[in-house]
Amino acid sequence: MLGRQVAKALRAQGPDALFSDEVVAIAREADLFVLNLECCISERGARWPDPAKPFYFRAPPEAIEVLRRLGVDCVTLANNHALDYGPEALLDTLAHLDAGGIMHVGAGPSLPEARAPALLETGGFRLAVLGCCDHPADYSAGPATPGVAYGLEWVPGTIASARADAVLVTPHWGPNMTDAPLRRVRRAATTLRRAGATLVAGHSAHVFHGVRDGVLYDLGDFLDDYAVDPGLRNDLGLLFLVDLEPEGAIRLEAVPLKLDFCRTRLAEGEDANWIRDRFTASCAALGTPVRAGRDRLVVDLGPVGPRDDAEI
Repeated sequence: MLGRQVAKALRAQGPDALFSDEVVAIAREADLFVLNLECCISERGARWPDPAKPFYFRAPPEAIEVLRRLGVDCVTLANNHALDYGPEALLDTLAHLDAGGIMHVGAGPSLPEARAPALLETGGFRLAVLGCCDHPADYSAGPATPGVAYGLEWVPGTIASARADAVLVTPHWGPNMTDAPLRRVRRAATTLRRAGATLVAGHSAHVFHGVRDGVLYDLGDFLDDYAVDPGLRNDLGLLFLVDLEPEGAIRLEAVPLKLDFCRTRLAEGEDANWIRDRFTASCAALGTPVRAGRDRLVVDLGPVGPRDDAEI
């Protein structure tokens, strides 16, 4: 989230101030880097006319330099803040991302474009990325009007038609500030995996959840200016590095993060211990073992296939 107080810090201190050099170096270990961009990038537009909406996030054009510093290849815009400042600001966001060489999914000038996957390539490996969300319906793109890729019912068909070596689906789903995935989220994840998604990486809770098979139920937060819940500790997070092996195995390395106000660095000491214990317990609740290694938390999923989560 690069708006509000983060936007002020960006303009006052520059793009290099928002992430420590160590976090940037780890992000750049990835051949491909994908994240959820939970704001628009624009200097135009008016607030979405919803008297019940409490938060509006808009970042300045300089935000592109933050993404470029991290080495971001693609963002999903399918979330409840892409249209915070209306269609004009969303179209500006798409234009800024295009100009910065950053691909985008999950929103577009029309419904077909919002639902279209991005195809990322590295070393002959092709990754299809799809973005979708389960809220808010009002932000949905129309046949010829800008908006987000609302709903999940269309995603299985798009997965099936993707011409890629692997498919990443990144849904914005479920409510804020939950410590575990809801049953409906688990069922949706099973549907997406059965449809052929190699990896499902969700977000919305602002708190990281456990993983199971090829599903990261919630990535948690990466950068923001949010108030901190003393129990859920949304100021502590994880950066996920995913290795997809040729035989189908998935290996995760989760790097502990400390989200200071408008700045993210590596977690240390008791913060890192809290993250380790919380992630280990969250994964254990889903039947997934975690081991510690090289200041990272490692999950070896092996060659996995989708399982029915209905009874979890």
